[in-house]
Amino acid sequence: MAKNQIKDQASATTAERLMESIKSSRKKGPPPVHLWNPPFCGDLDMRIARDGTWFYLGTPIGRKPLVKLFSSIIRKDDDDFFLVTPVEKAGIKVDDAPFVAIDFAVEGEGRDQAVTFTTNVDDSATAGAERPIRVVRDAETGEVSPYVLVRANLEALIDRKSFYRLVEACVHEDIDGESQFGLWSKGTFFPFIPSSELE
Repeated sequence: MAKNQIKDQASATTAERLMESIKSSRKKGPPPVHLWNPPFCGDLDMRIARDGTWFYLGTPIGRKPLVKLFSSIIRKDDDDFFLVTPVEKAGIKVDDAPFVAIDFAVEGEGRDQAVTFTTNVDDSATAGAERPIRVVRDAETGEVSPYVLVRANLEALIDRKSFYRLVEACVHEDIDGESQFGLWSKGTFFPFIPSSELE
């Protein structure tokens, strides 16, 4: 048997065991993956692309319920991502962020407004002090990549169409003597870019 076939079979077996473990331990609400400390059982041939598409053995996973099941047990330790159950921990590759924020809703206005994001796996996260928004700018191209924290150490990349809409809710605020263009949510201001760079 070829080396790649053996690796694929091992990866498939690990994925099946993880799925069974998730189903058997599933209760209401997200699993407490931060409390689990199972042994590491190797890396899975599983990848989350920047657009939120999940791949298994190089093939996109087309079933959303399966993607949601896997997404419920992601954990990030340092810079590495894992699928974690009470009995196993398997490494996966994430190209950027594990989730993509594909929409949002705004309630209220001004400093009291609350911006709640919805992700590609139907999680929701209301930006605020506990779930901050951060904006990364590419040093060479100047391209902006905005993120919102969804749950413990796991962020969603805010997709381009949502970010463009989000800009409409932004205002200029004086922060430490410098005007910043950014967004209020739950009483916290998130600067996106210095106002001077918009002129």
